[in-house]
Amino acid sequence: MTHIHPHEEIENKRKVKEQLLNQHSVAIWMSGLSGAGKSTIALELEKMCTQQGFVTQILDGDNIRTGINKNLSFSDDDRKENLRRIAEVNKLFISCGIITINSFISPTEASRKTARSVIGADNFVEVYIDAPLEVCEQRDVKGLYKKAREGKITQFTGIDSVFEKPKHADITVDTVHNTAEECARKIFDYIKLIVSVERRLC
Repeated sequence: MTHIHPHEEIENKRKVKEQLLNQHSVAIWMSGLSGAGKSTIALELEKMCTQQGFVTQILDGDNIRTGINKNLSFSDDDRKENLRRIAEVNKLFISCGIITINSFISPTEASRKTARSVIGADNFVEVYIDAPLEVCEQRDVKGLYKKAREGKITQFTGIDSVFEKPKHADITVDTVHNTAEECARKIFDYIKLIVSVERRLC
């Protein structure tokens, strides 16, 4: 659209805001099956960041779909649009110097690649929350797998819709053999030097 011209001065305020917050902004993108533990780990990670003085914002699948993306279905096209919009929201938070913690199934390599492209590779940390389908189905904390098996939910990831395990994740955490706190600690230890400005955490 030739009549749209982003204002460069607005676009280039990130460094100033990062200095105010004393942190580098980054998008932490957690993907994995429903029930793998993404949301629980996101909350633990946010707690660790807050305790160390970092400003964060969690973006979670269910919350986003009851707000900005409530008009989208679970068709392949709408899932792509769901993640594209989320990536754009991440860009806005990053431009404000805020660390985003994303919790989305992000079922395909293509969808994760699109998110990385929109957000920017230098601003993107990909985390795979690893738990096999049988474990997630046993947990079934929301009762969704049962409904999917009964045909009450269609196009459910892991049942009748594909989930492609990340091939190039920066971090993989195993929620079968580790607690949510242990997984969050592993992620925090990875990102803390990325987001720190003139501070080194022990």
